[in-house]
Amino acid sequence: MNKPIFEIELKVRDYECDSQGHVNNANYQHYFEVARHEFLENSGLSFYQLHLKGIDAVVSRVQIRYKVPLIGMDRFKCTISRLEKVNVKYIFHQDIIRISDNVVCAKAKIEVVNLVDGKLSEPEVFNKAFTDYI
Repeated sequence: MNKPIFEIELKVRDYECDSQGHVNNANYQHYFEVARHEFLENSGLSFYQLHLKGIDAVVSRVQIRYKVPLIGMDRFKCTISRLEKVNVKYIFHQDIIRISDNVVCAKAKIEVVNLVDGKLSEPEVFNKAFTDYI
């Protein structure tokens, strides 16, 4: 596995688990989103400040492959392994990797588009911020 372009370490909290003791599948989307928001910030962009300027990055499609469940108190890395651009879409390839044994627990392909003042657009600010990654 190649070195990811971004990663953040997180921990499963007990309330994120279902009655089987596994992380509820919806929480994986939260983890992936946290990584994307932190990546934006690391790239010099503020999700909130962009919104105030009328620029909103919105998820248009999510594909998640669940492989091995995380359980309560597991520590894991949520990564962005690759970022690609197709027309106006940014496609984030992301992984969740349990730290204790380096097992990939989930893989995602998340497509993001940008709305500028409510209209599908391609803001130059994202192209500029992501130059080193695409």
